Amino acid sequence: MAKVSMTVNGKAASADVEGRTLLVSFLREELGLTGVHVGCDTSQCGACVVHVDGKAVKSCTMLALEAEGSEVATIEGQAAEDGSLNTIQAAFQEHHGLQCGFCTPGMVMSAAALLKDNPKPSEQEIRTYLEGNLCRCTGYHNIVKSIMAASGQDVSALAAE
Repeated sequence: MAKVSMTVNGKAASADVEGRTLLVSFLREELGLTGVHVGCDTSQCGACVVHVDGKAVKSCTMLALEAEGSEVATIEGQAAEDGSLNTIQAAFQEHHGLQCGFCTPGMVMSAAALLKDNPKPSEQEIRTYLEGNLCRCTGYHNIVKSIMAASGQDVSALAAE
């Protein structure tokens, strides 16, 4: 066992973990942050995306010990202090960017990373960026529309699907 310490959603967190403990397991099992989903365990689906030191990572392929001393952000830390939705979450709600909701935390976290680096992405740039995130319900159209809306772009020209 080894002690791992990091800051998660602005709060100090530490625990003793086995060296093989994945970051997703640490977040879910040690910290109770179950918004971080495990969908595939192979880095294919993106349901486990979190931010580590400001970069989007798939937490199912990162060891908890690799995040030692890092700033980690999960979906639970995205809402405002009063619990209201942030801009991306509100856009997903308004534009029906979710259906069953399983992929939504990873999509929102990926969208936040994209918009940080590219504040006004095109539809194609969004689709390309989301290639590592799978959704089996929505067909992606409303997810893309939600991200464009969150970036402040006019989405009325996007055809309805």
